[in-house]
Amino acid sequence: MNFESILAHHLVDHKTSHKVIATVAGLPVDMGLSPLIRTMWIACGIAIVALTFAARSESGLARVMRSMFEPLALFVRDEILEPIFGHHAGHYLPYFLTLFFFLLTCNLLGLVPHMSGVTANPWVTAGMAICTFGLIQYAGVKEQGLVSYVVHIVPGGVPLILWPLLFVIEVFGMFAKCISLCIRLFANMLAGHVVSLAFLCMIFIFAEMSKAIGTGMILPSVGLALFIYTMDVLVSFLQAYIFTFLTALFVGGAVHPH
Repeated sequence: MNFESILAHHLVDHKTSHKVIATVAGLPVDMGLSPLIRTMWIACGIAIVALTFAARSESGLARVMRSMFEPLALFVRDEILEPIFGHHAGHYLPYFLTLFFFLLTCNLLGLVPHMSGVTANPWVTAGMAICTFGLIQYAGVKEQGLVSYVVHIVPGGVPLILWPLLFVIEVFGMFAKCISLCIRLFANMLAGHVVSLAFLCMIFIFAEMSKAIGTGMILPSVGLALFIYTMDVLVSFLQAYIFTFLTALFVGGAVHPH
């Protein structure tokens, strides 16, 4: 059993065999959908359909779904955004609700067999961290104005001679915050996949030594893998919350510099 190939097949963004070539600025560009892109589109579709159905339908199933989704949406608004943004919370609520439910759907889809682990891929989480960085700049300029935002990047009361140095340090710190978002989500989601697969691989590792030992390892290995799988469901909710909360915290610092 090749541990590396199985993990790579689940997490690495393999090129699709069906290429769709488009021309951009005179250069050919492959626009084919890779597994990770397909999974993200599926996650978007599931989230849009489920949330729209729960919000607009009056059927019994919609009421049940609404009773599940509404507490999550209220939690994002009341417990994350309002304490950080205050009266600005309503302006940023659509983005953060989209972020939370998209992350949650992607995290849970990564646990489904034959689906790609989107948020366990560093390039996907890096893209989301770039969106966070862009939102920080947008919010800071929108709420403070360009000049005031740049000035307030450095805390007040700093001697003028030290201002350029501290400005560079604060800008690097802003990048570091977004990089930490990328690594935290990627590493936590990847860890669950690695540990679950490692437990399952123990069956084949011990079977190479003795078929009897390998057979005896089936129940404990599968049991431990299922336990980690169950924990990954909780981690999916937790990591969606953490990414959303930290993004709100970083953006809130740009909206309220004091």
